[in-house]
Amino acid sequence: MAIVKFTYALKRFFPTLKETTTSGKTLRAVIEEMEARYPGVTRYVLDDQGRLRQHVNIFIDGAMIKDRNSLTDPFQENSEIYIMQALSGG
Repeated sequence: MAIVKFTYALKRFFPTLKETTTSGKTLRAVIEEMEARYPGVTRYVLDDQGRLRQHVNIFIDGAMIKDRNSLTDPFQENSEIYIMQALSGG
């Protein structure tokens, strides 16, 4: 099973958030599974059209995903998926 990790900044909004395994076969399914475990997390990660929000990045095995709209980037059963808040400012 793939492992989903979250940036510490997300724990500010979801205090029970922790590293977890997922049975999702697509990135969208992974996010839906995380929503079931942590209600409300999808509103933080996805916009109203179901696209990745501008201030959120997802990395699969250390590489940033390319498809922010449909979330079709592939991953393996043993992949590490990292959902994080994008940093900005100066």
